[in-house]
Amino acid sequence: MNITVIGAGYVGLVTGTCFAELGNHVTCVDVNAEKIINLQKGILPIYEPGLEPMVISNMAEGRLRFVNALTEQEHQPQVIFIAVGTPSDTDGSADMKFVLNAAKNIGAYINDYCVIVDKSTVPVGVAEQVTDIISAELKKRHLDTKFDVVSNPEFLREGAAIDDFMRPDRIIIGNASKKSKAIMLELYTPIMRTTEKIYFMNVKDAEMTKYVANAMLATKISFMNEMSVLCDRMGVDIENVRLGIGSDARIGNSFIYPGCGYGGSCFPKDVKALMHMAENNGVDPLILRAVEDRNYAQKRVLPEKITQIFGEDLTGITIGVWGLSFKPGTDDMREASSLVLIENLLSRNAKVQAYDPVAMPVARNMLPSEWFSSGRLHLTEHQYEAVEQADALVLVTEWKPFCYPDLTAMKKMMRRAVILDGRNQYDPKQVRDAEFEYYGIGRGQAIILEGCNQYDPKQVRDAEFEY
Repeated sequence: MNITVIGAGYVGLVTGTCFAELGNHVTCVDVNAEKIINLQKGILPIYEPGLEPMVISNMAEGRLRFVNALTEQEHQPQVIFIAVGTPSDTDGSADMKFVLNAAKNIGAYINDYCVIVDKSTVPVGVAEQVTDIISAELKKRHLDTKFDVVSNPEFLREGAAIDDFMRPDRIIIGNASKKSKAIMLELYTPIMRTTEKIYFMNVKDAEMTKYVANAMLATKISFMNEMSVLCDRMGVDIENVRLGIGSDARIGNSFIYPGCGYGGSCFPKDVKALMHMAENNGVDPLILRAVEDRNYAQKRVLPEKITQIFGEDLTGITIGVWGLSFKPGTDDMREASSLVLIENLLSRNAKVQAYDPVAMPVARNMLPSEWFSSGRLHLTEHQYEAVEQADALVLVTEWKPFCYPDLTAMKKMMRRAVILDGRNQYDPKQVRDAEFEYYGIGRGQAIILEGCNQYDPKQVRDAEFEY
């Protein structure tokens, strides 16, 4: 097929490239001229494992092109995907200006029947707005061109997007007609040969499905994070609790890992948008509000633990940070827990040495320049450089290179052997056996702060106290 994808950001670039990989002719359109020039050179605006070589190979085969406008295409498309951003507006609602502008451009461009696919995450009813705008533009051109607007939400995980596209759990299609259904089936059959996992439904149902899916996953995360706080207070290890409940098939193991809060481009904005939809329709979003409140509080758990250890004033204290992106496998730092942590530490006069395998360039562009110019924030070239003369290491993002740290070398490099594990990645006993103080999330740790040097530190730590 001839496919057009409007928007060459995360969703659009992955979608367009994967459809090209399947043999389609794909044109990605984006108004950002610099982005398009870079893409034509094989320079991607995002980090996603495996995406860059796939982009380059499909451009070389002539199946993938990048242009600035719909009018620069070589062929009229059979399918046009709208894959532009829908950021949070000031009131928490999803900002639709990019989607609606794309619809206007489509109406000013198409001459023959095509299927318009909303791939962007849009509130219920936006497909109708898109239909009205395209119809109005066609009317201005005195054309009676037929088209269908379909909702086809994406479920791509950053860091695993190609696999999610090529081997999806399900495909949701909010369909408008038999003709558009046939085209969408033809489009997706190569990756979903057993069509029982392609779910056709009302367009509004499909729009709502995306929001509810993300809100449900965010709810599971926030619930476990709240339980981790309770476990900390009651001397219970949340990791054992997680194993116990995860073995229940009704609950499962996905998204029940406690940590220092969720972030990224989807969960935070989609929970806010769903709350806004609820309030606009006279529903008080009690659970959604609690999910958001817990996530806000959870991002402050690590700073609170640092206060317990070092006090409120962190003058003269150096903190090493491993991980800046909101999750492994991406350079996306939007709503990342690292942002809250670093801002808190710097406001209390700490020095921060941070490292991330991928997100360093994003951090340099995203973080305030005065944090760097003041010398209080330093982005290191190597993960172990981040712990040199540090009083504590904080693990924020569980990248694979951080899985098995050289604790012996770290002990010699650090001023004080303290590890705060924001993702419960490490075995507390192993870390304590290496003579580190260990603080996890909801690990039920008892702490003894002693002012008279009366107790034997080894004996106290052997009893699983922090001393």
